[in-house]
Amino acid sequence: MSKKTKTIDEILTEVLIPDEGQPYNLPNNWNWVYSGYVMDFIGGGTPSKSNTNYWNGDIPWSTVKDIKQTYISSTIDYITSEGLKNSSASMALENELLLITRMSPGKCTITKISTAINQDLKIVRPKIEIPTYLLWIFFTFNTPLIESMSTGSTVKGIQVAKLKTIPFPLPPIHEQKRIAEKVERLLSKVNEAKQLIEEAKETLELRRAAILDMSFRGELTKKWREENPNVMDAETLYCKIKESQIGKRKKVKDITNNELRYELPHNWKWVRLGDVFNITSGGTPKRSEPSYYEGDIPWIKTGEVKWNYIYDSEEKINSDAIANSSAKLLPINTVLVAMYGQGLTRGRASILNIEAACNQAVCALLPNENVLSEFLFYYFMEGYQRFRQIAKGGNQENFSATMISEFLLPLPPFEEQKAIVHILEGIFNREEEAESIINLKDMVDELKQCILLKAYRGELGTNDPSEESAIELLKEVLEEQMK
Repeated sequence: MSKKTKTIDEILTEVLIPDEGQPYNLPNNWNWVYSGYVMDFIGGGTPSKSNTNYWNGDIPWSTVKDIKQTYISSTIDYITSEGLKNSSASMALENELLLITRMSPGKCTITKISTAINQDLKIVRPKIEIPTYLLWIFFTFNTPLIESMSTGSTVKGIQVAKLKTIPFPLPPIHEQKRIAEKVERLLSKVNEAKQLIEEAKETLELRRAAILDMSFRGELTKKWREENPNVMDAETLYCKIKESQIGKRKKVKDITNNELRYELPHNWKWVRLGDVFNITSGGTPKRSEPSYYEGDIPWIKTGEVKWNYIYDSEEKINSDAIANSSAKLLPINTVLVAMYGQGLTRGRASILNIEAACNQAVCALLPNENVLSEFLFYYFMEGYQRFRQIAKGGNQENFSATMISEFLLPLPPFEEQKAIVHILEGIFNREEEAESIINLKDMVDELKQCILLKAYRGELGTNDPSEESAIELLKEVLEEQMK
């Protein structure tokens, strides 16, 4: 007996998601369907690396490394037609969606070129008429869901079988086009706002860097010096510092002319940090002794050193911990500098507003009554990028207390230090207001997600309830497939 052919209505019961499985309510003329019934996921491959005839051809070959923006218009690698023919690599046409299914599952891009793909990507090719941009919206919105459905201990990936089960909210065909057009228009405005924010941020950072540079060249207080000619000069101040250190300090290297980056005002002086400051670092009490971490002494780590005043710490230790480790109790107004740390951490500074200890990754410059802690703080801010270039190490570039002690400080008279700090605090306090506007970038990102969410909920104000249901579109496609 021949197998009975299913009717359209019977197939629809498999395609449509029942009420209890629907993530949220849709407009009446939309329908929830399983993704596998409305789109195909076409895999790729990699030509043999050992065959040079397969590589350096004229066919773009896309991998995860190439997918960085909404659109892809070039690739890092290219293959030959022979490489394409003798591998499982597939060709995506222009204006198709590429979806990452391994390593960074869920991220996607729209092709602006014809390109082959490797096995970590899938071409998402709709079985029914769905604008590519609408597919991009769908997968961008569902990236967190795809990530959560992925498996793998070392490298995360998602199987095509799982992708096919993702609920897809299918609008009528004309509504699809309206959604795609409106979202593209709105996101274009969002991206324009982000670009303006980035430009404002860059301008602010350049302005801040210029002001700090002028401060430590003496240019910011040129008029102040003219109005205050009789203050104690830096040479006399330096001698005063040295007198207070008799018997307490090891000799530092002499300063050579080759080290001087620029000429200072006549009453300033170049000094090494280690020549005018007591410099130390901290330590980590044994983690195997939990009682050490049951005290009330703040214990600072590099992640807490971030251009701030420190009033508290994430962890606390007790006096026994200090007695049995290289950690030390540091006084208020100590300037801390992060010596280790990936990303932006290394080289950042803070000022202690409490007595505290720190770990071995933090350098501590103890207070000096002849050099303002705030002046030293701004010094590290001015030299941040320069000092990071000096840092060196194995797998991780680090500072050491010895290295920091050799840094050159342009030392002004004490009264001029006060003037510099006063001017900088006034400028930076005003800039904090501008910076708060720049921090709207997070809100702009949230706006983007809100737009994507509304697009697939039918809440963009584009839906026409009088249009026929999306189910009619499904029926047409299914009837065509049954012929």
